[in-house]
Amino acid sequence: MSSDPILKVEDVQVSFPVGGLGRRSAILGVAGVSFEVNRGETFALVGESGSGKTTLARAVNGLQEISAGAITFENQRIDELDRKAMKPVRKRMSMMFQDPVGSLSPRMTVGDLVTEPFRIHGIEGRNLREEADRLLTLVGLPTSFVSRFPHQLSGGQARRVGVARAIALDPALIIADEPTAGLDVSVQGEVLNLLNDLRERLGLAMVIITHNLHVVHHVADRTAVMYLGRFVEAGDTEQVFSAPQHPYTAALLSANPEPDPDKTHDRITLPAEVPSLLARPSGCEFHTRCPWAQSRCSVDAPERQVANGRAVACHFPLEPGARPPELAEKAAS
Repeated sequence: MSSDPILKVEDVQVSFPVGGLGRRSAILGVAGVSFEVNRGETFALVGESGSGKTTLARAVNGLQEISAGAITFENQRIDELDRKAMKPVRKRMSMMFQDPVGSLSPRMTVGDLVTEPFRIHGIEGRNLREEADRLLTLVGLPTSFVSRFPHQLSGGQARRVGVARAIALDPALIIADEPTAGLDVSVQGEVLNLLNDLRERLGLAMVIITHNLHVVHHVADRTAVMYLGRFVEAGDTEQVFSAPQHPYTAALLSANPEPDPDKTHDRITLPAEVPSLLARPSGCEFHTRCPWAQSRCSVDAPERQVANGRAVACHFPLEPGARPPELAEKAAS
């Protein structure tokens, strides 16, 4: 894996205007996020719905304007490019959208859908039928599917068509937004194995956006956890999963379904109400839901602590195996 990052995101902010006439203000959907993705690496963004994952992905791909920060792709600053200048960049950076069927035009056949990138970018001298057959074969679909329409596909088949379209122009980076959303568990496994296989065979880098932690553990090299538009923890996936240092990460992992019925499972219960972006809590923005919160947390915003490739934004990072006070008291009694 190259040490030269293919994607570099530096202190990116995305703001949205709110309010009516005379009372215009803005909220931060992404509030100062930084990360890098290396060639051949899979980087995962996880967090609850509304945490800013998809907004950040759209910003990286140029589909959402940023209000501050910088985005560099293959050593080129891309956040300042206009739509026309972004077009060649998108040959090298593909995006898979969340809805596998809804992201496919119902008026186009599968053959037309997977070869559409060649027409959009004006690539000539290719036999499009041969390209369609090649791409469908790569993603494990019969070549006879070229004449089918999206409504004739299952969710898993539609997702494979989306993957075929994403890799059509040999991109260096794929951004996959909820690649297993709405799919049966068995089909999820097939799609994840497909993405892993393509990454290894084609040397792709990938950014995967999901709230499915089983997906992350299966495919990601590194993981970042988002809360209210910020990274609260980031690092090697195995380290994050085995010893979470931020209370929010620990709570997410404790809520992850455990297939072993005999395994003891201490679930960390958080208040369901996520603070509004219009009224971010003072200090640490997670303190209103945090079982470990102390008085300092409501006053001082935590600095990002970085050590051995691990970053955590918490005044009191958790020790391995840490339990919330109520669970610890219950175990002691």
